[in-house]
Amino acid sequence: MQLTPTIAVHMTLALTATAVGPLALWARMGRIVRPRLHRAFGYAWVTCMLGAALTGLFIRDFNLPNIWGYTPIYLLIPLTLFSLYRAFRFLAEGQIAGHRKTMQWLYVWACLVTGAFTLLPGRYLGQWLWSS
Repeated sequence: MQLTPTIAVHMTLALTATAVGPLALWARMGRIVRPRLHRAFGYAWVTCMLGAALTGLFIRDFNLPNIWGYTPIYLLIPLTLFSLYRAFRFLAEGQIAGHRKTMQWLYVWACLVTGAFTLLPGRYLGQWLWSS
């Protein structure tokens, strides 16, 4: 698999989301609450997550076990989209604890766990990182 513009955009959005996510979470922690920073970093993170999920639909890998070019990691795309919807639904209903838990869960699974899977030797980043 080669680095295409779609893959470059997807990787940029995913890496940015991984970096911005902790800032959004940090802005609501501790004694000093920073709602403006939380909202700004949160919207940036959600935008990156939406972009990464949607661009991921256009990246297909026929080398790994797949169905029509989609590997099992692609199951996280609808899960990401549903989780973002659910988090904003919680927010609209005033259920801050549900919003917080959903966003934290989504960050861990969509950014950290999925990011770790992309470093496996058969994946694009894994090949780039581990090949000599």
